Amino acid sequence: MSLQAVSRSKAFGGIQGVYRHHSRETGTEMTFSVYVPPQAIGQACPVVWYLSGLSCTHANVTDKGQFQRACAELGLIFVAPDTSPRGHGVPDDPDGAYDFGLGAGFYVDATQAPFAANYRMESYIVSELPEVIAEAFNADMGRQGIMGHSMGGHGALTLALKTPGRWKSVSALAPICSPMHCPWGEKALTGYLGADHAAWRRYDATALLEDGARVAELLVDQGLADTFLEGQLRPQLLEAACRAAGVPLTLRNQRGYDHSYAFIATFMEDHLRWHAERLCG
Repeated sequence: MSLQAVSRSKAFGGIQGVYRHHSRETGTEMTFSVYVPPQAIGQACPVVWYLSGLSCTHANVTDKGQFQRACAELGLIFVAPDTSPRGHGVPDDPDGAYDFGLGAGFYVDATQAPFAANYRMESYIVSELPEVIAEAFNADMGRQGIMGHSMGGHGALTLALKTPGRWKSVSALAPICSPMHCPWGEKALTGYLGADHAAWRRYDATALLEDGARVAELLVDQGLADTFLEGQLRPQLLEAACRAAGVPLTLRNQRGYDHSYAFIATFMEDHLRWHAERLCG
């Protein structure tokens, strides 16, 4: 593995870094950020993965998520991947829309041309990037949690449901709860996977729960002033699926909060402490 450090800065006693490597899954250069807390100098630390939303890169949460102080206190490594492959020749939405193509990989392994060659974000997050993290950082890969926002919340929920035992804790901020039943998801799943709705079910948290997938528990925060709440996010579908499946869900409806990084930054520390309780004991 050849890992290039793009930048490294000291923060709260640890190191906030941005790194680049060539991905075997996407066939492109991929950039991601990692915060390594000061505790990692002497011991392997648990890892929290953060999956970002539509139109984002690793930089949005790294610059605006306000996680470094809490991770330094709690001894958590924080990994923020990109949201899609990028670079020359990587296909994009033909109309340049923000909700498909570059910045909108939806954490799927695409099967449809021309996206199948590069858009392998599920395999990148689940298989390849953990190998990079384990080799390059003092990470305890036996203690991993995953969280995400919006499209990344969808990614966190579905990846956790499909890889039981990998993640010891799972949470989401304003997740897309059922891509099969919202415009963002219908567009993305059609473009990446084709028209067969049966193939979509493994990329829909509510469908995965209906089909028998389970996690120990979930934490979800949702802003009630979020303009995407009813049309795109639909947390009531996740709530009903968890109730039917017997999966404990803590759904916290936050009055006055929208979909922005102000919302994310407000509740980031709550989520990190929740993960730390389950990862650190």
